[in-house]
Amino acid sequence: MTRALLARLRAALTLPPGDLLRNATYRRLWSSILISSLGGQVTMLALPLTAAVLLHATPTQMGLLTAMEIAPFVLFSLPAGVWLDRVRKLPVYIAGELLIGVAVGSVPLAWAMGWLAMPWLYAVGFFIGCVFTVAGTASQIVLTQVVERDRLVEAHAKNALATSGSDVAGPGFAGLLIKLFGAPLALLVDAVLVVVSAAILRGIHVDERRTPRPDARFGRELAEGLRFVAEHKLLVALAVAVGTWQLCQNAAQVVQILFATRTLGLSEHAVGLCYIGLGAGTVTASVWGNRISRRIGPGPSMVLGFLVCGSGWLLLAVAPVGPWGVAAFAATLALYGAGAVLAFINFLALRQAVTPEPMLGRMTSTMRWLILLPAGPGALIGGWLGEHHGLRSALAFAGGVSMLLVVAAWWHPVIRGVRSLPSTAKPVTAGGA
Repeated sequence: MTRALLARLRAALTLPPGDLLRNATYRRLWSSILISSLGGQVTMLALPLTAAVLLHATPTQMGLLTAMEIAPFVLFSLPAGVWLDRVRKLPVYIAGELLIGVAVGSVPLAWAMGWLAMPWLYAVGFFIGCVFTVAGTASQIVLTQVVERDRLVEAHAKNALATSGSDVAGPGFAGLLIKLFGAPLALLVDAVLVVVSAAILRGIHVDERRTPRPDARFGRELAEGLRFVAEHKLLVALAVAVGTWQLCQNAAQVVQILFATRTLGLSEHAVGLCYIGLGAGTVTASVWGNRISRRIGPGPSMVLGFLVCGSGWLLLAVAPVGPWGVAAFAATLALYGAGAVLAFINFLALRQAVTPEPMLGRMTSTMRWLILLPAGPGALIGGWLGEHHGLRSALAFAGGVSMLLVVAAWWHPVIRGVRSLPSTAKPVTAGGA
């Protein structure tokens, strides 16, 4: 009996033939994402809690903090893409992890020295945004150097599963750290974990072939990237849809912590426990996301993700104060986690599948720039609505616009018609996209 049970357990833990995690290079990349995501969970809770609880930030200030994290994408994404198409991506990715550690580590230092104030958090948020603008784009391209194009949805789903594991364990871990040491000191854990993540990345070997172009001009290459996206109907449709979702997501995000701590009266530790719901949602979508995408197609799967997210924000907008309100907060986080994973594993795979390798940096940075242009206004709208019309109004705005997005995206033939990953476009020549 015991031998049979052990055999079943061994079979369950054995990776099936051809699984991506059997690839040693991808396995190291996946492990790095897992560790970095765990640290990111600490920062996701500790940074806004530092602002909301320790510095008593207003909803408008919370919106401005989010906007400062987004501003670098708007300012620097396009030139960063041109530069990334000229350099090796993995060293940029590693350097970004280390710089994130420096940024989050500065918060407990400022707190210990008595310097910590909202302007310091604004500066940290802006710096982290700068790093993500460049290194985050590089990390997405590194994945295409490790995984075949036709397995990108599977790869993004497994990456989401890595972050999902952190989403499950991370919030409780972060909440405990915050309770024991306070939000600022908890950020030191993220600083250590991203250093570990960078160390793992140093062991990855990718074969990146770059052909220098003697006639390369910065302005010409920038225009090529913009033209490539503008002339591709699918990329334009994806940018509009996900950009609208980003507006909604940021409008809701800036008030969620405030709603939990001020309307529902939750402690920092209780907020951390509720965020386990986020992990449950992301795990569910990570496990089933690839299957759903294969069944109904990447386009419809992405629309389904928008629907799930919007449902969560509307639920929280009408949640009562008390135990049912706490349950609604956890459920909203679960729905957001599931919806975001469904939307993004398909969005990322689609845009990478149709882009030739020499254009990946410029396409990625252009798309990130386009989808995050509405994010800053979304954060400011959410903060303004929360301060002047109540926190629930910001959540209702996010949920309502999301539902309008679902209707528009579903009826858009380009998105609804994508039932499988398209083929990679022809390589880009020196003359244009």
